[in-house]
Amino acid sequence: MTSPTLQPVVQETTPALIARQLRRAVGEGELAPGQQLNEAELSRRLGVSRGPLREAMQRLTQEGLLVSIRNRGVFVIEVTDDDVRDMYLARTAVERAAAARAIEVDGAHAGARLAEVVGTMAEAVARDDADALTEADLEFHALLVSLAGSPRLSRMHTTLMVETRMCITALEDRYASHVFRLEEHREIAEAIGRCDTAHVDRLLLEHMEDAVGRLRPAEG
Repeated sequence: MTSPTLQPVVQETTPALIARQLRRAVGEGELAPGQQLNEAELSRRLGVSRGPLREAMQRLTQEGLLVSIRNRGVFVIEVTDDDVRDMYLARTAVERAAAARAIEVDGAHAGARLAEVVGTMAEAVARDDADALTEADLEFHALLVSLAGSPRLSRMHTTLMVETRMCITALEDRYASHVFRLEEHREIAEAIGRCDTAHVDRLLLEHMEDAVGRLRPAEG
């Protein structure tokens, strides 16, 4: 007997748990772009030995969130305008594929789940809570990809969402929360619920292009 609710419990290894905490710290700016990681301090703060910490740091280096410089150490990557463009290019590819697959699996269900997050976004807008709106925005996109049921898309997207959070944190002076963000997400959720794949694809392209425009300085 199979159940869509009860799933096997996955026990994470210590390096995986550490890597998850490091990703969060990088995304939220606690470990700032360009900052060198101090193994001794991190192992003390996390209450772990250096072995699993180094393995976790290696994972984030492979993901592109950290960079190891020979004879210098390990550093958090720095966010540039080229990084913003490239990151959103990758996000666009992943999320378009995920949306198409989510519609194939069960578009009505996916649309309803996403509409719940849109409701959370609406509450944040009503409170004029920019931070809560951003959190719900990121949750929307993470849920969208998870609804595709593809572990590989989800793994790629996890790293991309950390980089997205880094962009928003590092370039916050260029990033503003607006009500139109709510409407963009509402339209995407509704189109997925209608199983209108072509319209969803177009909306995602426009949404990502708009995000790049807001996170980059005006050119010229």
